[in-house]
Amino acid sequence: MIILPAIDIKDGRCVRLFQGDYAQITTYDTDPVQVALRWQEAGASWIHLVDLDGAKEGYPVNAELIKRIRAATTLHIELGGGMRTLKHIEQLLELGVDRVILGTIAITNRQLLQQALERWGERIVVGLDAREGLVAIAGWLETSQVKAVDLARELSELGVKRFIYTDISRDGALTGPNLGALTEMQQAVSSALIASGGVSSLADLQALASSGVEGTIVGKAIYTGAVDLAAAIREIER
Repeated sequence: MIILPAIDIKDGRCVRLFQGDYAQITTYDTDPVQVALRWQEAGASWIHLVDLDGAKEGYPVNAELIKRIRAATTLHIELGGGMRTLKHIEQLLELGVDRVILGTIAITNRQLLQQALERWGERIVVGLDAREGLVAIAGWLETSQVKAVDLARELSELGVKRFIYTDISRDGALTGPNLGALTEMQQAVSSALIASGGVSSLADLQALASSGVEGTIVGKAIYTGAVDLAAAIREIER
């Protein structure tokens, strides 16, 4: 299982939101480039970047900063937040991002998702963010009536090869991952699955690795020190 340290960017800083709430924000570092280098030194092969300003505004806001992270590191980068058009996706893939995560538009604009899949294939990942099993969109500000597992099944048939599944109630709460929801998701689709939300310890990572997910995104736990990233990578990835 791959461990993907998360770097959430807002106003040029590395922050964490509690359960996607823009009012509950903690700044961990003023320079996301230094954070990326720190996680690279710890042994990470991938980073999970989120342009929080982009997610809220609906277009990529932090492209310059992402370009700097790309130039400074040898990490593989996946990026989410604010990509609502083919042009946006193209712009960020051309910066050297390995794969982009589509959230809102994968739900609201099926045609665009299909075109993106035709053009970029596996470089397109769909982020399924769920609250009580229902899909949330628009930077988690709205909850739909769509069941995440039904949507995953549908999009998998459309050709999506990889999903990131986030349980919002666990996000930033350090209460452990929702293994039940992940198992249900794995049973529904043959696509690769990356888990996100709730990791609070090495034991959580071991449980996720045993569940068979391809990767796990770790955020708050590596910023608070609850998980030592270098030790976790040695234990889980090697």
